Amino acid sequence: MSTVCIIPARYASSRYPGKPLATLRGATGSEKTLIERSWRAACEVADFDAIHVATDDDRIADHAKSFGAKVLMTSTEARNGTERCAEALEQLGDDVEIIVNLQGDAPLTPPWFLSALVAGLRADPDAALATPILRCDGETLSALKADRAAGRVGGTTAVADAAMRALYFSKEVIPFTGSAYADDAPTPVFHHVGVYAYRPDALRAYPTWPVGPLETLEGLEQLRFLEAGQVVRCVEVAAQGRKFWELNNPEDVPRIEAMLAEMGLP
Repeated sequence: MSTVCIIPARYASSRYPGKPLATLRGATGSEKTLIERSWRAACEVADFDAIHVATDDDRIADHAKSFGAKVLMTSTEARNGTERCAEALEQLGDDVEIIVNLQGDAPLTPPWFLSALVAGLRADPDAALATPILRCDGETLSALKADRAAGRVGGTTAVADAAMRALYFSKEVIPFTGSAYADDAPTPVFHHVGVYAYRPDALRAYPTWPVGPLETLEGLEQLRFLEAGQVVRCVEVAAQGRKFWELNNPEDVPRIEAMLAEMGLP
């Protein structure tokens, strides 16, 4: 039984058309596209038996093949990355134990996040999927609040129960805290890292479930699992000195490039 990483990528993003092909400059001045950086992040993970880019766009497919990625072509009907992964799974056969969805807008995802994610799903037999959460420091919390104040849809936050089962995910900053925090101080807010590890049966069922009001309001695909009564395991991960941010809007490009430079990532 294998663990497969799928990187879903679409060109027609409503907030950032062509986002997978946007270029990011690294610490050495080298420019690589978002999809290539996400694929290279996946290649650092020893737990993966195979890595595929799943897309419905020939431009993304041709570019992914140019840097050595395997590509699975999917339909234009997929409404989000999870549905695209479900389509891709049907091309992979029945010997897949875990499918990891590394969203194509998360090039800063460290390999230990993904290894911890796979281990977390295996440790919780009742969970349909697992997803990482990262405790915000004061600097990250301020950045999340600044996005919301400016009317930008930025990072997602998560709340979980004592057993680390997800209670809710939101584009708002939750839970509320009116306290001030130093840049390097821990806060009670968790940044959701947009990566998922699914069990095959749950992933196959996902497209058949109705899109509920919470998923519709928040625009967050993982809420469909909660609205369907599925157990979502949150896996707390540690930054270990790495910065993390997703590319949600064009304004995120300089922020991520600054993080690449600060961490010395090429």
